[in-house]
Amino acid sequence: MFKLFKNLEKKDYFLAVICFLLIASQVWLELKMPDYMSEITQLVQTEGSKMSDILYNGGFMLLCALASLICAIVTGYIIANVSARFSRNVRKKLFNKVLNLSAGEVKDFQTSSLITRTTNDITQIQMFIAMGLQMMVKAPLTAIWAITKILNKSFEWSSLTAIAVVILLSTVAIILTIVLPRFKIVQKLIDKINNVTRENLTGIRVIRAFNAEDYQEEKFEEVNNSLTKTQLFNQKAFAIMQPIMFLVMYFLTLAIYIVGISLIKNSLMADKIATFGDMVVFSSYSMQVIMSFLMLAMIFMILPRANVSANRINEVLDKDVSIKNGKIKENTTGEIGTVEFKNVSFKYPDALEYVLKDISFKVKKGETVAFIGSTGSGKSTLINLIPRFYDATEGEILIDGINVKDYDLNYLYNKLGYVSQKAVIFNDTVKGNITYGDNGKNKGEALIKKALEVAQAEEFVLKMDNKENSMIAQGGTNISGGQKQRLSIARAIAREPEIYIFDDSFSALDYKTDATLRKELKKYTKDATCLIVAQRIGTIMNADQIIVLDKGKCVGVGTHQELLKNCEIYKQIALSQLSEEELNNA
Repeated sequence: MFKLFKNLEKKDYFLAVICFLLIASQVWLELKMPDYMSEITQLVQTEGSKMSDILYNGGFMLLCALASLICAIVTGYIIANVSARFSRNVRKKLFNKVLNLSAGEVKDFQTSSLITRTTNDITQIQMFIAMGLQMMVKAPLTAIWAITKILNKSFEWSSLTAIAVVILLSTVAIILTIVLPRFKIVQKLIDKINNVTRENLTGIRVIRAFNAEDYQEEKFEEVNNSLTKTQLFNQKAFAIMQPIMFLVMYFLTLAIYIVGISLIKNSLMADKIATFGDMVVFSSYSMQVIMSFLMLAMIFMILPRANVSANRINEVLDKDVSIKNGKIKENTTGEIGTVEFKNVSFKYPDALEYVLKDISFKVKKGETVAFIGSTGSGKSTLINLIPRFYDATEGEILIDGINVKDYDLNYLYNKLGYVSQKAVIFNDTVKGNITYGDNGKNKGEALIKKALEVAQAEEFVLKMDNKENSMIAQGGTNISGGQKQRLSIARAIAREPEIYIFDDSFSALDYKTDATLRKELKKYTKDATCLIVAQRIGTIMNADQIIVLDKGKCVGVGTHQELLKNCEIYKQIALSQLSEEELNNA
């Protein structure tokens, strides 16, 4: 928990000191009021007392109450600002950390859990700072100060107060022992709720198509019931605390007055009024002691859950990022647009088997190289090693003659125009999606239109109500799969990179659009290097070089015609899609 407090700003520490002084003032003012009450009590019981003296003490008592209220309001305002700023800083730091995690590291936490940690967990800590820190200062100060005030008043009253405190602390300890382990379970169940909800929203069409609504409801109901039962148990346990607290408080007041009656009865006539005044004061101070322990009990309710949340946040912040940033920010070799794999092997973290084994090839500027193979042969994995979504386990990958691990990541990404296997579309305009991120810097309207034209997206974009300024829903749910792919390709084209990476990015296009797009793309990117992963032979047969993968190994390299003669696996893939006559005439 305290590890996260380094995210507080310098002015927050200064404000914390001010809050401490305000809380101390508030405690002093609250503990001063029983003194005035005792004075008023004695004045009322003493013959010949002046009304002005009673009003004088009563006025000071009211001033103490008003000043205490002002201190409380100012403290609350300051702490609310500090906690909100702290929450903002931690959320920003956590978000930036997640952006730097590799794909494998994100899977370690799960997307739903990262969302919970960025929202619910940070809210728990914010609540603790906003409420708990005030009580953590106020409760001990009140308890210690009040105890010093009543310490020498009466042994009997002090003993009663001590017994009440022991009962309260024992109750809190027992409840916390039962409830504390369940706080971790609650946060994990919230992760599961997010995961099921996210899965349901993402796959809503498939769920409806397979009449699986009841099945999804059962999955959600199972997790939801588990969370509800756990939360109910926690709340019931804490619900026991409050009545016990008030029961102890009222019985203590009653016991003080019963003992007080006995003490007054046995006192001398001259001491009866003083003893009565002491009883009233002691009763007020003992209530302050009990209330302070009641505040501590509330802290014990908030702190464990906040501590669990803090540990979950620290797990992400302390995660060692495997993709380390390099230092090279300029081309030092003179090469442009070259990609080379040197004996590259790769296996996923904690996996036993290699996904890729001993892959070597070189692509020169302006060349188009395609990768083909059966499902699970490692095509997408190979492509994803270039932008360092993962790092090669063995061997090295060179771009422009420099190992990708040595590049500054921003500089490396600016060399690449990446189109993912699953088209990613953001909730923005068509123009906003094409000029996304750094793509939007210094990009004129002419380039955007050209990118749409080459990607064969201009036709459907012009039919939209606001053309390039038309809004696209999150995930591109208001356009077709083929249209999403064409916008993704247009985004890469607008980047004007040295190297284009197409990870099975033509699969949703019809054959006519596919052929036209590849023809226009070939003309537009003639000076750039193109790396294409594809399942269709028609998409790659005109590539300068085709690399055939099978079970993570390179089993063939050459042109379309060369591979038909020399690579049996490529020939089988080709014949499964086209006739022998079509292949020979290609």
